[in-house]
Amino acid sequence: MKIAFELGQNLFADGWTDYELLDSGNGQKLERFGPYLFIRPEPQALWAPQLDEAVWQSASGRFAASDEERGKWELDRNLLETWVLEFDGLKFESMPTPFRHLGFFPEQSPHWRWTETQIKRFIERYKKPPRLLNLFAYSGVASLHAAQAGAEVTHLDASKKAVAQAFRNRELSGLSDAPIRFITDDALRFAEREVRRNRQYDGILLDPPKYGRGPKGEVWQLNENLPELLSCCTRLLSDTPLFIVATIYAIRTSTLAVQSALSDALYHRFGSTVGGMIASGELGIREDRPEGRAIGQALYARWQADFK
Repeated sequence: MKIAFELGQNLFADGWTDYELLDSGNGQKLERFGPYLFIRPEPQALWAPQLDEAVWQSASGRFAASDEERGKWELDRNLLETWVLEFDGLKFESMPTPFRHLGFFPEQSPHWRWTETQIKRFIERYKKPPRLLNLFAYSGVASLHAAQAGAEVTHLDASKKAVAQAFRNRELSGLSDAPIRFITDDALRFAEREVRRNRQYDGILLDPPKYGRGPKGEVWQLNENLPELLSCCTRLLSDTPLFIVATIYAIRTSTLAVQSALSDALYHRFGSTVGGMIASGELGIREDRPEGRAIGQALYARWQADFK
């Protein structure tokens, strides 16, 4: 049995009411998060804006980048500190963060809905909830979406602040009794301990940064540590595996590299018996008009197992 591949499967953040890419151009993008407009840097916007300058000037915040990684927000004094958005019945906080995003990543919503489909497929086949591990889980929207669909979720992030926000989002969504285990830990160290404990998961989500630190100062570097983490993830898969989804925001990493790293880890875990499908491509956003331009935001590769 061999893995089949689907290349260039680009996915877009459609189906939102509380998020919209309004316009883009001149290295920037104009987005709506609920009632507020924001301008953020976008090097891929290699064209001119289409909306009037007055629309851009009405934005409540602009992120002024000093370099590729750093910068600061210029915010309207009347802007609320946080506000609540909705998607697929979930409610969660949005706010400007020092990292130029606004508390969640709307381009990842295709993964949330695809995961929901896989969870329901699993429940129908095995008559039990799948156990999911969400690494680098941040503010918890993916975890909440999966729990709402019927999964038991282990939500892990190295940031206490992010996990606290995930708690608040759980309460906002009315999911305080949902089977979600929240953990603050270093993703790689936790995965290694789970392997030693012989813990198993049916599905795994991971959204690793290019660079980061764990709660005890552990250093994460994508190019050095991703193969080791993927190896741990494959060893954590149960006898009824469902999927692995990897999302990468590192610009210098290609889709083919992420796909190859995932398939290599799967072959090392399962050998020639591994099957299923790996789809890979970009997660993107696009302007909501007939001639709207599209902008890639991240790379992804996701493996969907064949049922036994």
